[in-house]
Amino acid sequence: MSWRPQYRSSKFRNVYGKVANREHCFDGIPITKNVHDNHFCAVNTRFLAIVTESAGGGSFLVIPLEQGNVLDIKWNPFIDNIIASCSEDTSVRIWEIPEGGLKRNMTEALLEMHGHSRRVGLVEWHPTTNNILFSAGYDYKVLIWNLDVGEPVKMIDCHSDVILCMSFNTDGSLLTTTCKDKKLRVIEPRSGRILQEANCKNHRVNRVVFLGNMKRLLTTGVSRWNTRQIALWDQEDLSMPLIEEEIDGLSGLLFPFYDADTHMLYLAGKGDGNIRYYEISTEKPYLSYLMEFRSPAPQKGLGVMPKHGLDVSACEVFRFYKLVTLKGLIEPISMIVPRRSDSYQEDIYPMTPGTEPALTPDEWLGGINRDPVLMSLKEGYKKSSKMVFKAPIKEKKSVVVNGIDLLENVPPRTENELLRMFFRQQDEIRRLKEELAQKDIRIRQLQLELKNLRNSPKNC
Repeated sequence: MSWRPQYRSSKFRNVYGKVANREHCFDGIPITKNVHDNHFCAVNTRFLAIVTESAGGGSFLVIPLEQGNVLDIKWNPFIDNIIASCSEDTSVRIWEIPEGGLKRNMTEALLEMHGHSRRVGLVEWHPTTNNILFSAGYDYKVLIWNLDVGEPVKMIDCHSDVILCMSFNTDGSLLTTTCKDKKLRVIEPRSGRILQEANCKNHRVNRVVFLGNMKRLLTTGVSRWNTRQIALWDQEDLSMPLIEEEIDGLSGLLFPFYDADTHMLYLAGKGDGNIRYYEISTEKPYLSYLMEFRSPAPQKGLGVMPKHGLDVSACEVFRFYKLVTLKGLIEPISMIVPRRSDSYQEDIYPMTPGTEPALTPDEWLGGINRDPVLMSLKEGYKKSSKMVFKAPIKEKKSVVVNGIDLLENVPPRTENELLRMFFRQQDEIRRLKEELAQKDIRIRQLQLELKNLRNSPKNC
């Protein structure tokens, strides 16, 4: 049972974690107590969204009062003020945050979509295509939404249990998933065809991440001895992992975060206070332990700032937003490479994916793959995206049965709605019973009249 890989020379050997000052933290936030295995937060350069605890339904910080507990949120990588959410009410919603943030509660989504038959646990934006969103539900299906039309355009139906995690390769041509059926899959998303599949009996996978253009996958999970474990895989051959490394004996879910620019892997456990980081290489030993950031406060989840939102003057290469439930606190943690020079450090800031999409939805659905549009961080990235999200205009549909519009009368989503619907149904049942009793009396009267007619002597 190995503890740590041997040390190797690396420019990231002395990367250290720096907690933000108290004035830069966000406190007094009722972070959700939901036990769903997710981060419960999403970060971009302009907004921080947090799933919060609330009565009468779920909510998240910038957009409260969503009906049904919110299970996942993700910012649009190309439009800073657009965020997607999914929840227990089987819906996927698209929200638009006004310039300058919210001035009042937002209860109406820009776009509300229904396609899953059970609650939706995951949403992911396509990494290179604008307005393509993936959602995974507890109905074991992955839906691909084209937000230009507001409808699902593809369905991936190859899983036999709940999908735990989704991750894309760099150009979005491949999708990898982990599932409760203990299988790791590499899928061609447009056709839904399984390219590779691993039956992970000795390494029960929970989370997976593509390692950039290395053609490698990294999974976190549990070993046969119930210890937390990571495994590295060749995406073209999942017959067995390249390496397996045991981490510790704790029970919290282990979340992987990969920085393709620095080839650094961060491991953060749910309920842990520390964050381990490694350097990934294409040659053996593949995975080299670097350092560990330690904190006494356990983390509920972590959000990650996009690369173009980092402080390059401070040599910041990664920034987490740590959710501390016990304190109701969101704590930024900057991962900094110590350098004495104030000049731009090109070796740690290569060209990185920017905020311009490489493809339109029609191009991607038509079979085209294209690498992300890259940008430089040298001058400090302040350019705002020109992309604007326009919600599709849908024709109002109706399915009327006995004068009731079934699509208009959607299932209740709060306790008050449920009670109102219950009392309405009780009144309707009472009215129908009375109507039925009156018809029974009328039927008996008609039967008596018919009997009298039969028994009466015929008129000559």
